[in-house]
Amino acid sequence: MILKNFIVFEGIDGAGTSTQIKKLVESNPEKFMATAEPTSGPTGKFLRQMLAGDFQVDERTNAYLFAADRCQHIYGKDGIIENINKGKCIVSDRYFFSSMAYQSISCGQELPKLLNSPFPLPEYLFYFQINPEISLGRVNARNEKKEIYEKLDLQQKISNMYEEIISQYEKDAANTGIKIIRIDASKGIDEIAALIKSHLENI
Repeated sequence: MILKNFIVFEGIDGAGTSTQIKKLVESNPEKFMATAEPTSGPTGKFLRQMLAGDFQVDERTNAYLFAADRCQHIYGKDGIIENINKGKCIVSDRYFFSSMAYQSISCGQELPKLLNSPFPLPEYLFYFQINPEISLGRVNARNEKKEIYEKLDLQQKISNMYEEIISQYEKDAANTGIKIIRIDASKGIDEIAALIKSHLENI
């Protein structure tokens, strides 16, 4: 099922999704509303602590927690569907494609695929493609504490998994109706922002 007026930005760490969502919302705050996963809710905060390396959970537990956070994100109070019904176009920094890419590395593809199969597809998926060495260089330049996945060997594996997943959804797009746009995330910020806006003019 396609969820109309729902837009997702996906890519490895440092690909620039957060920057572009901010620019898109600032260009038309009456129309676009930003959100992200993990969310700012209780489960999302727990996940962000885990990603920061404050503690460890079993990777299968991790997969279930992300799915639970996502379920609340979509269907819960002040969630995606509620705000779409209020007339907003929701732009999410990450969605279940991230879970399938990141978690498949550690616990295999079967569980993330199963847990995320009931969730609706976005109307638009913007996939930010970038060399992991470049994106991790951006992460390092922030001078912030790294998250557990922000290591070159992991980012390379995750990038390969993303490619496998996105390619499969591209093959099925004629049946599902999802619109997938690949973004060269090595390009300039303004050039990328203009490309994104051109695809969303009629949404």
